[in-house]
Amino acid sequence: MDKRKVEAMREGGKIMAQIFSELRDYTQAGLTGKEIDAWVAKKIVDYGAGVAYYEPEVDFPGSICISVNDELIHGIPKDIVLEEGDKVSYDLVIKYMGYYVDSAFTMIIGKPTAAQKHLLNITESSLYEGIAQVKPGAKIGDIGAAVQKVLEKGKLGVIKNYVGHGIGKSMHMEPEVPNYGRKGHGYTLQVGDTICIEPMSSLGKPDTVVVEGDDGWTVCLKDGSLGAHFEHTVLVTEDGYEILTQA
Repeated sequence: MDKRKVEAMREGGKIMAQIFSELRDYTQAGLTGKEIDAWVAKKIVDYGAGVAYYEPEVDFPGSICISVNDELIHGIPKDIVLEEGDKVSYDLVIKYMGYYVDSAFTMIIGKPTAAQKHLLNITESSLYEGIAQVKPGAKIGDIGAAVQKVLEKGKLGVIKNYVGHGIGKSMHMEPEVPNYGRKGHGYTLQVGDTICIEPMSSLGKPDTVVVEGDDGWTVCLKDGSLGAHFEHTVLVTEDGYEILTQA
C-alpha cells in the first residue's frame, strides 16, 4: 500500500468532511449558488487544500457543483436565490498534497416533504450498502448490485449513465464504479485501491439531459422530478474498507 497516498488522501478527506459539516450549517434560504460557491472556495484555501475544479483540465465555472431540484449533478453555481423546500446537491473535489478526494451529499432547505425524505434516506442508504461490499477480492459488480437493490426496493429511478470511479493522483481514474451491476462481475478490488462510490437516483424516471448553450455542464432529469446524489471516497484496506471523506 502506498503510505504517502493514503496519508495525503486521509488528510484531504478530513478537510472535505469538515467543509461539508460547515456547509450544511451555512446553507439556508436567501443565499445564491454563487455566494455559496465563493464561501466554499475560501474554506478550501483556508484549510490548506486546492480548488480542484479550477484546474485547466477541468475548467468548471465554480469551486463546487450545486444542483438544485430537478438538476441531478454538475450544476453550475448561479445567481438564483435558494428557497425553503429546495433540494440542493453538493459535489466537491479537493486536492491535497498532490492527491484528490471527492464527496457529495444532498439536503433540503427547511422542512422536507415525505417524498423528499424518502428520496434522500433511500439514496444515502444505498451508498452505505455499496460501501459495505468493499474488501480485497470483492468485485465492482458487488457494489453496483447492492446499490441498485436498495434503490429499486425504494422505488427510485437508478441513474445508469453516470458512474463512480477510481481516484488518487487524478480526479477520475479506472475502474468505473456503476450504481448497478451483477455480483461477481467486474474489476477485482485490491488493498490500497481508492474509489468513489456515488449513487444517483430520481423520484421519477432516470432519464437525463445536459443543459446546452452557455451552460453545457448541468445534468437535469428530463421529467423534471427531483434527484439525489451521495458520495464518499473509500480506501480498500486489508480487512475491508475505510471511508476517507467521513467525519
